[in-house]
Amino acid sequence: MARLFFASFILFPFYAFAQEPEKPEPIEADRPDQTETPAIVPKGMFQAETGFVYEKANSDEESFVTPTVLWKYGVNENFELRLITELETQKNPQTTTTGLAPVKVGFKAKLLEENGIIPKTSIIAHLQLPDLASKEFKAEHYAALFRFTMQHTLSDDFSLGYNLGAEWDGNVPDATFIYTLTAGYSISEKLGCYAEVFGFAPEESTTYHSADGGFTYLISNDFMIDASAGVGLTELAPDYYISLGCSFRL
Repeated sequence: MARLFFASFILFPFYAFAQEPEKPEPIEADRPDQTETPAIVPKGMFQAETGFVYEKANSDEESFVTPTVLWKYGVNENFELRLITELETQKNPQTTTTGLAPVKVGFKAKLLEENGIIPKTSIIAHLQLPDLASKEFKAEHYAALFRFTMQHTLSDDFSLGYNLGAEWDGNVPDATFIYTLTAGYSISEKLGCYAEVFGFAPEESTTYHSADGGFTYLISNDFMIDASAGVGLTELAPDYYISLGCSFRL
């Protein structure tokens, strides 16, 4: 009996260690680039992605988002729930307007795992709620937004991501089609960077394109900070924007 007790005492730490749940992979966020990731928040975890954005639309108009927050919850390994809230300020020579932009609720669902030339793929869909907004920013109708998110792993350090989708603003019936293409590079285990082009194609207007780039830094597996900036490439695109933010999960 004494021998059995002694053996159990020696082996228990190794058994307990083996039974510990695996820690999740480092956090993956949909910010700071315009390309959303196909990654799903781990089951049972809550994730928040927040940032501050300044955009110069043209010589007369500018806007601040202070902050934008994407709230996410992992339902299971294939599905997450999402909520987007934005406090926005729009300025022009005549007026300054501040308020809550229409809240968006939605989900992300995994569709495909990466397999050769087949990219890792998910779908993101949101519904814009016109009544959950400040009166200055209320839309007339409910509006849908969706995009397919795809990603290729090119090497241990390089990845290629792209999105295709469409969105409505709740005020006009015409859709705006969207595309994004980003290349990401891991400088180290904690520091990453990216370069990206993206554009919007309204049904009744001219398509416009922009480019941006930025950095991410992993403080821990559950906390990341980021910085990014972009410029317009065509006449109708905003002149430029800058953004700072962070993402964390619990």
